[in-house]
Amino acid sequence: MVTRKYPRFPVSLSSTLMHKNQFRHAGSVRNLSAKGCLVESIISPFTGMQLTIHLHIPGEPQPISIDNATVRWSGSAGIGLEFLTIASPHQDRLDRMILQLQPKTGS
Repeated sequence: MVTRKYPRFPVSLSSTLMHKNQFRHAGSVRNLSAKGCLVESIISPFTGMQLTIHLHIPGEPQPISIDNATVRWSGSAGIGLEFLTIASPHQDRLDRMILQLQPKTGS
């Protein structure tokens, strides 16, 4: 069993994956954590490839942009991305979203 540093939460978000000026493909984010996500897409990038991912949040005019994500694995289950660096305003938006995904505790 894999122990994760950051909990993952199930989501259903559209996304755009980009690599420099070489490609731009749609994807579906299936789970999200503070430092990564699982994306379903028709592409199969290689492990270690650096990508930009835009997370399209319903009801928000601009996506959350993560300019420095790396492919940790890629296969039939999708693409595992780790977010290496996120610009401050996008990090704040991602943090708020993760907070909303966390289960509520208490009475």
